[in-house]
Amino acid sequence: MISVAEALEKVLQLAAVPQAEDVPLSQAAGRFMLTEARALRDQPPFSASAMDGYAICGPALPGARFEVIGEASAGHRFDGHISAGQCTRIFTGAPVPQGADRVIIQEDALRDGQWITLRDKLDPAPYIRAQGQDFRVGDRVSPRWLRPGDIALLAAMNIPQVAVARRPVVAIIATGDELIAPGGIPRDDQIIASNSYALKAMAESVGATARLLPIARDTEGDLRMVFDLAAGADLIVTIGGASVGDHDLVAKVAGDLGLERAFYKIAMRPGKPLMAGKLRGSSLIGLPGNPVSSIVCGHIFMLPLLRAMQGDPAPVAPLRRAVLTHDLPPNGPRAHYMRAEVTEGSSLPMIRAFEHQDSALLKTLTEANALLVRPVSDGPRPSGSDVFFLPL
Repeated sequence: MISVAEALEKVLQLAAVPQAEDVPLSQAAGRFMLTEARALRDQPPFSASAMDGYAICGPALPGARFEVIGEASAGHRFDGHISAGQCTRIFTGAPVPQGADRVIIQEDALRDGQWITLRDKLDPAPYIRAQGQDFRVGDRVSPRWLRPGDIALLAAMNIPQVAVARRPVVAIIATGDELIAPGGIPRDDQIIASNSYALKAMAESVGATARLLPIARDTEGDLRMVFDLAAGADLIVTIGGASVGDHDLVAKVAGDLGLERAFYKIAMRPGKPLMAGKLRGSSLIGLPGNPVSSIVCGHIFMLPLLRAMQGDPAPVAPLRRAVLTHDLPPNGPRAHYMRAEVTEGSSLPMIRAFEHQDSALLKTLTEANALLVRPVSDGPRPSGSDVFFLPL
């Protein structure tokens, strides 16, 4: 068995150089932008009013009077020039006229026909957003995962399309005679296939395109047929059948098909019987069949690989620190990823590991928002200890 760190390093080595494709900005959310983008205009593109009021020329003193000579609103500038003692009615977002010193908010002015008089108590703020206050022509947006705020920024920069990584295609293969798809009618000795649906959702959450292939039955012929259906995928994810039982055929069949195995078995729980490698041009991760084992391994290995496939230079989510709320016994010879709940604390978050950690308990996984990480041979941990966790 190898360590989790060694296994993760070998998994990330399976990622090929990402391929770029140009997509409209409207389709870029959630994608990884591979090349930097540069602003094509200033923002604001002109000095703009931050409030509704009056753009004045001259000292803003209590009782001062200004002649209103025009109006400016968003999308409709005042094209003239205002001189001392003059002002224009102005609305939020409108270009500030030439000659204006500041904007007086409308609450600080009394209007009488074409004149305004400033009140006794004046807001001192100028309420002008300077041209280029947000960004300037040529300012850069570095490669990153594009969130909604990034999309808004790129749109404001007048960038209509961006170069993003092509979505990796993931083929997901659940294996086992005991499985039946949701909505089917299971026999008394069958269970519903659930892991594949979670893994599909996880893959899609980091920009991949995921395909659920037919459940592979426990025969070499059936498994070969489903592997053939996965041809061309960037990543093949198998679920179950990777152990050493008489019906665990994934490793054998994949080997017969030319699997270049990177490793097999990891010193971790849940998830010891895990393998990875290259198969007919595709990366392959063979996950355990227990629901929690496969999903936990998906978080630790599959998601970083998919991020790396899209060019993320830091694909592994960093561990965070929290304070333990209860005593924990010593850990054994495998790293333990315990389902846990993290809550807010005074300085660090507080973390509580669930009592039941059986790798078949999906409900516990849905209640967890973190994995508490116990290192190999970690000693007993009393309440109040600092520990590390992986957010879910």
